[in-house]
Amino acid sequence: MLASAATTQAASVAAAESPSLEALAISCGQVQTMLIQFGNRTMKTRLALLLFAYIFTSIAAAANAAPSAEPNYQPTVLITGSNRGIGFEFARQFAERNWNVIATARNPADAVELHELAKGHAVAIEQLDVTNKEHIAALAAKYADTPIDILLLNAAKGPQQPTATASLKRQDYDVAPDYFAINAIGPMRVTQAFMENVKASEKKRVIVISSDSGSFVAGSQLPILSHYKASKAALNMYFHTLAFETRRRGVTVVMIHPGNVATNPNTARLPGAIPTTVSVGHMLKVINGLTLEDNGRFVDFNGGAMPW
Repeated sequence: MLASAATTQAASVAAAESPSLEALAISCGQVQTMLIQFGNRTMKTRLALLLFAYIFTSIAAAANAAPSAEPNYQPTVLITGSNRGIGFEFARQFAERNWNVIATARNPADAVELHELAKGHAVAIEQLDVTNKEHIAALAAKYADTPIDILLLNAAKGPQQPTATASLKRQDYDVAPDYFAINAIGPMRVTQAFMENVKASEKKRVIVISSDSGSFVAGSQLPILSHYKASKAALNMYFHTLAFETRRRGVTVVMIHPGNVATNPNTARLPGAIPTTVSVGHMLKVINGLTLEDNGRFVDFNGGAMPW
């Protein structure tokens, strides 16, 4: 009975979650005492194995744990394509929540609204073309020592005429590489450059603004938007695949469909179009509630599952 109780106690010690170093030392001492008390070699072996498992898992948990939040900790978000539309609204709402905002745009000089926002908030405006490797490298070097809690990948190339509704006979496939470079490869390059910053942060999140057009099921079942749809599907697959790697690093990657957002007069005419402020407000609630268990998911702006 005493041997059984000792084994149970050691097992409970081994099951403890992320103990302090003091608790680790005390628990190890308890198990060491048990080892001395029992002359039975089998029992000693079992207890020793439990102690080893406890130490190993405790060290692993400590290594992967996020740094403890400081009382005055101000998180940081880096947003691509933040000069207008969804990107700008994210910058505005994060800034109003007292975040440090790194707002990027291809042409910062033209981002009038961003400059106005920066006057009263912690907003740094930076140049970034997600297809330009030199831009990405320069920005990554500038912020090399800055933890980035949320890397928000919003920059994208939307459907454009005449290719958006062109038939197979009239389709221009020479423009397709631009869609893939901006909508799929660009976000991956940015993520590659800033992954260490994300890992060093408190929240450790990569948020990808995707689209229902990247879904084989939810996208329009019509012969339109072929380049846009294909590039968004590629975006989803890139980050779905990346999520298998990021989970081991404690980083949560999630793709979000923002809904039919009224970012311009054309999209405002779409059935069910919603204001940008509403879409972003809902997405922020989803982002705030994410855990590592959500890693690799594709969701809508309310957090509901999106079909692939």
